[in-house]
Formats: sequence, structure tokens, C-alpha cells
Amino acid sequence: MILKKLGLNTICTHVGEVVDNQFKGAVSPIYVSTSYEFLDVDVKRYPRYFNTPNQEFLAQKIAALEHTDSALIFGSGMAAISTLFMAFLKHGDHVVVQNTLYGGTVNFIKKELPKYGIEYTFTDGYKTKNFEKAIKSNTKLIFIETPSNPLMTVTDIASVARLAKQQGILSAIDNTFASPVNQNPIDFGIDIVMHSATKYLGGHSDISAGALAASKDLIEHIWHSAINFGGNLSDYTVWLLERSIKTLGLRVKAQTNNALHMAKWLSNHQYIKNVYYPGLEEHPEHELAKSQMHGFGAMLSFELNEDIDALKFQKQLKLIKSSMSLAGVESTVISPFLTSHALLTPEERMAVGISDQLIRFSVGIEDIEDLQNDINQAINQTKNNK
Repeated sequence: MILKKLGLNTICTHVGEVVDNQFKGAVSPIYVSTSYEFLDVDVKRYPRYFNTPNQEFLAQKIAALEHTDSALIFGSGMAAISTLFMAFLKHGDHVVVQNTLYGGTVNFIKKELPKYGIEYTFTDGYKTKNFEKAIKSNTKLIFIETPSNPLMTVTDIASVARLAKQQGILSAIDNTFASPVNQNPIDFGIDIVMHSATKYLGGHSDISAGALAASKDLIEHIWHSAINFGGNLSDYTVWLLERSIKTLGLRVKAQTNNALHMAKWLSNHQYIKNVYYPGLEEHPEHELAKSQMHGFGAMLSFELNEDIDALKFQKQLKLIKSSMSLAGVESTVISPFLTSHALLTPEERMAVGISDQLIRFSVGIEDIEDLQNDINQAINQTKNNK
């Protein structure tokens, strides 16, 4: 197969299949063995070495989706992030990280990197000039996230990638919110793409996984650390993830279309103070998002005005689930100050714009009118009971 000539949904469906040569089944068989032949074989397979048949072929699918040569599959998004950092950073090195990052990533950086004598700097903002200002002589890595969690800020991928290359620094991105359907950072010069595959790649709220995609050389470098940290994914879950990705293009496009409709509707709602979604023309990075995204994604956030108790509002929702995580086919909401950013201090949250009234909305595949009716009834119930 010539991958560059295949469309998104064809890649999702066919690339990275494990061919069932014995029984000619239509789907990949599962190889659950933890013990493989080691004599007279080209590949000595072992689950922790990321090279069982299901791991190997799923990595090919994710690499194809992200336009890279290679990929690795991990047990969680944080396993992927931590392995990435530790593979390229050592005592005395420095990393520049975007200030609008997922709270779990921020916590890992602050709590773990100092133990190893690794320095870090959070940028003052998410513009290229902010990254340039933070670079030091010992900087080895720049890590960005766009769109960011949960305020949907948009970073100029190509500009940051150029800056990194000019300085001889590796660049990496958390591409979870966009997914490969809506954004391919490798095409803009980024070196390494990371995903919490728990989210859109899995898409059904029943898988925990992570992924890194990059050139063959970079993935091999990461692999040498990954086999020591032991963050591989079980082959049964690998199989489930490969199955789920077959519908990735269809799911994410439907969710993205719904999110744009919901963002426009929410922005005109009398009880909504602010809506954060790059697909809105009033979003400060709308034009930038248009230039580097194929769609604006299915994640948005909105701030309820002070007449509505944010926690009571979520409890009144009937269809939309108040639930951790995101990106399933079902719509969900959370309060970031209690979940993704709970490990930050109140002062740290306010510094990056995370208020107690902020609701992160993962838009699913339901009918738009049903989602709107659910939000309206929850607002009315909360307003009347305040």
C-alpha cells in the first residue's frame, strides 16, 4: 500500500491490520502471548519491548495517521509524556514548556523533573516570542499543546518548530485535543507528536492508552528508555484500540461539526459569559487555527455567568454526563478546577484563566437539538433553585 495516496478513513480502516493468514478473518486476530520463540527468528518479541504483533501493527496505523515513520503505544498518555521527557533529558538539561498545558503534565514536570536535576521554564504565554525568551544554553526540548486544555488557546506550530530547529532543540506537541483528524503537526515541522490515546483514538471511554509518533531514529531513541520504564499496553487493549481507530475519522468529524454548532449557540446564550473555541470568528487565534487545522476539534469550554452555580448545573444535566476524561462518543462536561487542574493551587489556576465557573465540554455525536435542550433545562433548574 502507498500510504500517502490513501485517504483518512482508508488509513483508519486498513493500515496496521494484523492479517489473519490462517482463517482469513476480516479483523485482526489477538496475539496475547507473553512468550515468543527466540531462536532463528528475525524479531525477538516480548510485550515490554513494544514489538508483539498487535503492538507493532497498531504503531504502523498511528504513524500513518500522523504522517511519521514510526510510533510507540503506551499504557496511558502520561506514560507517553514521561517516557518522552526522560528519554531526551538528563541532569543539567533544560526544557521549555508552554504555560497552558494539561494539569497532569504540569504536575509531572514540577514534581518529577527536579528529582533528576532537570531544569524547566514555563513560558509567559503561548506565542513564539514567549518560547524564544525562555530558551537557555542548555535547553534540549520545547513542549507545546495546541489547542490547549481547557481554554483552547492555539499555538503557532510551524513558528515554534522553526525556532526549535534554528536553536538545535527538539520539539514535541500534545496533539490529543485536535487528534490526527484535525491536525498533523509533523507537516509543520514538529519532531515528536504525543497523544493520550484514551481520548479520541480510543473514543469510547473504555481504553487507557498513550502514543508517540516520530521519525524512526527518534522513536528508536525513545524505545531504549521505554523498555526500561515498562509503560507498554496489554495486547488485548492494543487490539481494542486498533478496532476503535477504524471509526476515528467518522467519529471526530461528526463531533467536530457538533462542536462548532454548539459553540455558536452557547456564545449567544444569555447565561453564558464566555465561550472558548477556535472555530468561532471572535476567537483570538481563529485565523491561525484555520491555517494549521483541518477542523476546529470537538472540545470547547464555556463560562457560566454568576447567576448559575456551576456544580449544581452539572448535576441537573440529564443527557450530557458530568464525567472525567473526554472525547468519547457521548458528550461530557467537567469543572477543570476540580479535575484536570485540581493539582494546581488556586493562584496557579487563576493565573492561567481557570475559574470555578469554567465548564469544559467534550461534544459527542448526539443530535444537536437534544444537547441544547439538556443545557437549557439544566440552566433553568439551577437558576430557579439558586
